[in-house]
Amino acid sequence: MSPRDTSGEPGDLFHFSEDPTIRVFAPRPVRVGVDRGQAGAWLNGPLVWAIDDAHSLLYLFPRDCPRIVIWPTERTSPEDRRAWFGDVAGRAVAYVEEAWAERIATAAIERYRMPPETFEPTGEPGSWVSKSPVIPSGHDTIRDLPDAMKARGVELRTLPRLTPLAPIWRSTLHASGIRLRNAQDWVTPEGGPPRPITDARVR
Repeated sequence: MSPRDTSGEPGDLFHFSEDPTIRVFAPRPVRVGVDRGQAGAWLNGPLVWAIDDAHSLLYLFPRDCPRIVIWPTERTSPEDRRAWFGDVAGRAVAYVEEAWAERIATAAIERYRMPPETFEPTGEPGSWVSKSPVIPSGHDTIRDLPDAMKARGVELRTLPRLTPLAPIWRSTLHASGIRLRNAQDWVTPEGGPPRPITDARVR
């Protein structure tokens, strides 16, 4: 079954974790809420999160690793492609801070397969949530993250800081920013990824 982005029935769904012992995923609020506006506030509440296969490349990283993953779309201009993507032959480019390079090279993560019956789309590409507990149908361990990225067409690049990439959200490429609250000196740009709610309690 092919995954779909934001509507219809989900295809293969996964949850990535550093814990190899999870038997049941219980709905939990996010550790740090993000501001998605009033319509998206429910996504900070108790939920089980999953990602479809097409977007699972976003989670081939240690959980707390800040990263920006970019790829061209049908609306990407030739100028933006040259400026931000260059002659990359793969599907996407993932930028991380140099300080995370060794952890990425040595970490292992668990990929849990999630039965789709209770999941609904979040409205964000590839993301699905369940309000009910979920028993995974199986899981496997990914021990070589750089190799897994390469297999999915992701070119991994390191920078001293991710801050020079903030203007990418004003380009015509797709940009996904994850765990950017952990990035050095990061300030969310206008039009960028959802901003953390600064008074949210870390769980």
